[in-house]
Amino acid sequence: MLRKILVIGAGKSTSYLLDYFLERAKEEQLHLIIADREPEKIGEELQSHPSCEVIRLDIFEDKARQEAVKDADIVVSMLPPRLHIKVAEDCISYEKHLVTASYVSEEIKGLDEAAKKKGLVFMNEIGLDPGIDHMSAMQIIDRIRANGGKMILFESFTGGLVAPESDDNLWNYKFTWNPRNVVVAGQGGAAKFIQEGTYKYIPYHKLFRRTEFLNIEGYGKFEGYANRDSLKYREAYGLSDALTLYRGTMRRVGFSKAWNIFVQLGMTDDSYIVENSENMSYREFLNLFLPYSPTDSVELKLRHYLKIDQDDIMWEKLLELDLFNPDKTIGLKDASPAQMLQKILEDSWTLTEEDRDMIVMYHKFGFILNGKKRQLDANMVVTGENHSHTAMAKTVGLPVAMAALLILNGKITTPGVQIPIRQEVYEPILKELKEYGVSFKEFETPYLGYNPDSVAI
Repeated sequence: MLRKILVIGAGKSTSYLLDYFLERAKEEQLHLIIADREPEKIGEELQSHPSCEVIRLDIFEDKARQEAVKDADIVVSMLPPRLHIKVAEDCISYEKHLVTASYVSEEIKGLDEAAKKKGLVFMNEIGLDPGIDHMSAMQIIDRIRANGGKMILFESFTGGLVAPESDDNLWNYKFTWNPRNVVVAGQGGAAKFIQEGTYKYIPYHKLFRRTEFLNIEGYGKFEGYANRDSLKYREAYGLSDALTLYRGTMRRVGFSKAWNIFVQLGMTDDSYIVENSENMSYREFLNLFLPYSPTDSVELKLRHYLKIDQDDIMWEKLLELDLFNPDKTIGLKDASPAQMLQKILEDSWTLTEEDRDMIVMYHKFGFILNGKKRQLDANMVVTGENHSHTAMAKTVGLPVAMAALLILNGKITTPGVQIPIRQEVYEPILKELKEYGVSFKEFETPYLGYNPDSVAI
């Protein structure tokens, strides 16, 4: 009898996910149902596959959504995080397991008791970051503890970047994930972490000037800035006694300093609507945030306002984005500054069909073993195949698919709302990911602890 997997949402990150299920459809007796609001955008190869069915589904149409969930054996939600709750509640009602790549929201967390009562696995945070970061970190942390070590430091950074051969702009960056998430990154409260036993908080307006430098063998130097809340994983990772816990985002060196220009101007603000945004030129948009002057040009006002010299690389980066163009129009009605900035950046930072992306992940583990402080570094680099089969889609989609099949096959059984930090989850998935070229290199180094010299204040 065929087992039905319902995948809701067929966006950029689902190419490897869908391929994985269809490659195993015959052997595992799977029937894949892809539910999307715009099914016509799904490729003919999927539409015509004998083990695949594509249906139109608006997540807000309760009856259709409930029927789709009821008919499935397991549900994979690749929707925006705020929409998972509707699907999750249906999964409780119809007793279906659920898998998502998103952070556990308070609403989803509230379903834990009901999921446990019905023996349902609600697996969350099983993508890249969060996802592979949890699994790879816990595998090494558990190994250190099994050998008698005591954890005192954990740092972790992930970056969705452009592969070196496609790195052709001054920002060394292109969008490999939801552009909106990049534009509003870091907002909504101070970044919180602990370093050498001291709690640290970085407010949003300082976030991109506090960067730690990292070296990845064969790929050079990177920088990392703090994620919003590193402390929430202390209990999950069993690191309540660790002196340092810091999670961050990686970029190429120089990105954060340039991005800080947009933050200081107020162009990343998503809290209000700009009047006449639809008809505004790029140049007019930039001028919104600059002081009035009857004589100075927009260029001169910006340089004076932010103290940028004309020969500064920061200036070249702004010119490259065509920000001063009076002829290009935003074309977005009732848009916030953040939405308008996103539109401008998408002109320059969208992957072409020839471009390849790159995922970089770096972990640092500090521990005491046999009375001595020791350090282990681990890093992973994955490069995309092409525009559709990106490294981002691979590292997000494959863990989701693997987890769903393991749950369906009764290999992952612990019920409740959870993240992938237990051995029954991370061991088989990390082992299988190696077959796809997703693996870590480990290096033992002298214990350095937290290096304050690596931070730009």
